[in-house]
Amino acid sequence: QEWRGWESEGESEGQRETERERLRGTERDKDRERQRDRELVRQRATEKDRDRERDKESERDRERETERERQSGTERERDRARDSETETVRERQRERDRERETERERYRDRERDRQRGTERDRDRERERQRVRATEIDRERQRQRE
Repeated sequence: QEWRGWESEGESEGQRETERERLRGTERDKDRERQRDRELVRQRATEKDRDRERDKESERDRERETERERQSGTERERDRARDSETETVRERQRERDRERETERERYRDRERDRQRGTERDRDRERERQRVRATEIDRERQRQRE
């Protein structure tokens, strides 16, 4: 029985050793599990950081796009204003050209009227001279008679 006790004790020592190994294995498994959990947490944090960075970059892209659109709108407004101003300048120039042409026509009309007046005056003068010449001829004619 003593031997058996020893055997039994040995057996129980073996069992205890086996149990300790099993527990060590379990502890190692738990350590591995904790390590894996820490690694997953670290990866998730890294992914979250990347996501945040991507979100920030996307926001910056949207802001840049908005600014480009605003600039583009401003440029379009400037272009429209410039075109409108250019058209206004052209319209004023056309108006000045029309006024100049109207003034030229008035000048030509006055000049033509002046010329006509001069011609009428010459015609009247010729007529007056002809009448005078006729009167002188009659007068001479009478004197001869």
